[in-house]
Amino acid sequence: MGLPEDRERFSEIGEARREDLTEFISHGDLGGSGPDQVRIPVKIVDLPAFEYDQREVGGVGQGDDGQPQPGQPVDPQPDDGDEAGEPGEEGGDHEYYEMDPEEFAKELDEELGLDLEPKGKQVVEEVEGDFTDTARTGPQGSLDVDEFFKRGLKRHLATDFDESYVREGLFVDGAGVDEVFTWAREASIPVSRAWIADAAREIEADRGEPVESVARWADFETLAAEVDREPAGKRIRRQGIDTIPFRRADERFRHPEVIEQHERNVVVVNIRDASGSMRETKRELVERVFTPMDWYLTGKYDAAEFHYIVHDAEAWEVDREEFFGIQSGGGTRISSAYERVEEILEEYPYNEWNRYVFAAGDSENAGADTQQNVIPLMRSIDANLHAYVETQPGGTTQNARHAEEVERALGDTDNVAVARVTGPDDVTDAIYEILSTEDTDS
Repeated sequence: MGLPEDRERFSEIGEARREDLTEFISHGDLGGSGPDQVRIPVKIVDLPAFEYDQREVGGVGQGDDGQPQPGQPVDPQPDDGDEAGEPGEEGGDHEYYEMDPEEFAKELDEELGLDLEPKGKQVVEEVEGDFTDTARTGPQGSLDVDEFFKRGLKRHLATDFDESYVREGLFVDGAGVDEVFTWAREASIPVSRAWIADAAREIEADRGEPVESVARWADFETLAAEVDREPAGKRIRRQGIDTIPFRRADERFRHPEVIEQHERNVVVVNIRDASGSMRETKRELVERVFTPMDWYLTGKYDAAEFHYIVHDAEAWEVDREEFFGIQSGGGTRISSAYERVEEILEEYPYNEWNRYVFAAGDSENAGADTQQNVIPLMRSIDANLHAYVETQPGGTTQNARHAEEVERALGDTDNVAVARVTGPDDVTDAIYEILSTEDTDS
């Protein structure tokens, strides 16, 4: 095995030794990744280098500067950074394992035990499948011969009857065509009056006298008791079928099955409290929860669009880069963000888009804003999932009641999740709590 193969093998080992996904989400540097590329650091793996064996001392080929010591590299580089000088200012060249959001979502499913199956809503195209559907019209070349034959045979069997048995009805004392027809119908014999009339004329022609005058049975009850009707199946097995009178109504033509393909679209609105109480640690916890969920949903859906709203007492929309860092000195009115959400989602009809609304903060809110405004707004905004993430390092404070009030009012609904994060180790549990709550019947 050559050196290139060795390096490739060690690279594969490096990929296997990258940070665990949960470890990366909870403690890793999320800032090195972009919206469409997740970069996970690889734990350092030293490549092998040739060294002098301490058993091989002396001999021809000794260098000018004396005998190399055991463990010294065979070919030290002149610019290996050992010379005197100022400390370096450039960082080391770290290795990363890169994955796209689709791979990230698949691995997160496996690692957290998630089972989110996105639903397609908007029909983007209709495609033709196998020729499994049939219709009454179509080109002659697409006639379904098997179906045509089965329909004709089924109709033939449904109209077949024991002709000899019906003829015997004409030999009942005093029975004419009308009486025999009424008797046959009451006995569920599928015979027409015209057939009985033809049979009566044949009997009269043979005997030269009216059919009513020929009496063999006292009444129809006696006939039924004395003569057995032969079932159609038995008669067909005995006599076979000479012809099946097909009709145009029996024709069925094969058509391809029409399959609707739905595009799995999602719009995600992320909300963050930017008031003065949201210090750096709280903002970092918001980032650790929201960023992986953005990657996850991007990987799960065909098309994903994101909006970012920050608020203090008022709400405004920002881009992704500003979302996690911005801070205000104002108070907090969470309903201002949901009012903005309503405006944004007007552009994304619920029958065409999957909709997620994720909010995060330290659970502090002005007065009765949660009860009077936020909860009614959450009820009125159609979404696959509403979530609130409380970020309170060290535990909830006395004024932090928003998460508790939302949970008390909406905790029993199928599309509302509340998660609490007090430190990085709670992040993956919060992500699972949120993503496993989605209302899959929406």
